[in-house]
Amino acid sequence: MTPNSPTLIGYARVSTTEQSVDLQLDALNAAGCFRIWVDYASGATADRPQWQDCLDHLQPGNILVVNDLSRLGRSTADLAGIVKRLADRHVGLRSLTETWLDTTTSQGVLMFHFFSAIAEYERNRLRERTMAGLAAAKARGRVGGRPTKMTPDKAATAHRMRGEKRTIRDIAKTIDVSEATVVRELARQRKSLQVAQN
Repeated sequence: MTPNSPTLIGYARVSTTEQSVDLQLDALNAAGCFRIWVDYASGATADRPQWQDCLDHLQPGNILVVNDLSRLGRSTADLAGIVKRLADRHVGLRSLTETWLDTTTSQGVLMFHFFSAIAEYERNRLRERTMAGLAAAKARGRVGGRPTKMTPDKAATAHRMRGEKRTIRDIAKTIDVSEATVVRELARQRKSLQVAQN
C-alpha cells in the first residue's frame, strides 16, 4: 500500500461458527486490507455486531472490501441501501468476486446506479402486487387477510344460540369457527344494534 492510497477495510461473514471463514480472510488479506471484521451470523439478520462495529470505524476515504456481495446482505434492496449509506459517508465499496462493483471508479458508480434502479424496481413491483391484492380482496368483500369463516348463516345461528344462553364454546363448536370469531361476531352485532338504537 502506497502512502497516498486509501485504507482498505475488510468485512467477512459466515452464517454459523461451524463454517470456515478462512477463504474470505485469505482473499481480504491478499487484497491488502488494513483490518478485517468477521461476523458469524445469517445475512438476513440485523444482529451483526461486527458489522455495526465495522461501520462505526469507517472513515471518509476508506474502502470497504468484501469477498462477495452476499457477505453484506441477501436482497438487492438491502445491498443498495448499504452502498448508498457508505456513499453518503464518502466510503467506497469493492467486491473481490463481483469485480464490476468498485464505487471508487466511474464504472463502479454507474453499476451502483443500475443496482439501485433494480432495487427500486423490486420495491415498486412489491408495492404494486400488494395494492393489487388488496383491491382484489376488497372487490370480493373483504379488506385483506384470510377470508372470514363467519358466514351470514353461521352468524344467525350464533346469535340464536347466544339468545338461548349457550356458551361461546358450544356455539363455536356447532358452527365450526374459533371462539374468538364468535366473540367478534357477537360484539359486532351488539355494536350494530347500539348504532341503530341511537
